[in-house]
Amino acid sequence: MRRTYLGEFEELVLLMIAILDGHAYGVTVSQEIEQHTGRVVTFGAVHNTLIRLEEKGFVTSQLGGATTERGGRRKRLFKVTTLGKSALTDIQQLRNKLWTLMPDATLKLNGL
Repeated sequence: MRRTYLGEFEELVLLMIAILDGHAYGVTVSQEIEQHTGRVVTFGAVHNTLIRLEEKGFVTSQLGGATTERGGRRKRLFKVTTLGKSALTDIQQLRNKLWTLMPDATLKLNGL
């Protein structure tokens, strides 16, 4: 089976969906990324990533109930699939392994 990799932004969005635990939709994902990383992201970038993650099978979505705050429009809520959870675990393990391989002096800044 061919392995599907996550891009850096895909990983970030997938992590936010997992953190939001059933309350993830485009706006909340964008807000959480900005709040936790200080990174300004466009709604379009998040929306396209959500669609791509769903196409890859890392997330599923369903329409939530209509709310008055959104003028009666329904939210498309996302949650992480088993494949998505596996991908997050794999990438966490890989990163942890690579960090342990780095020599201690590598990240020391001279003169600081």
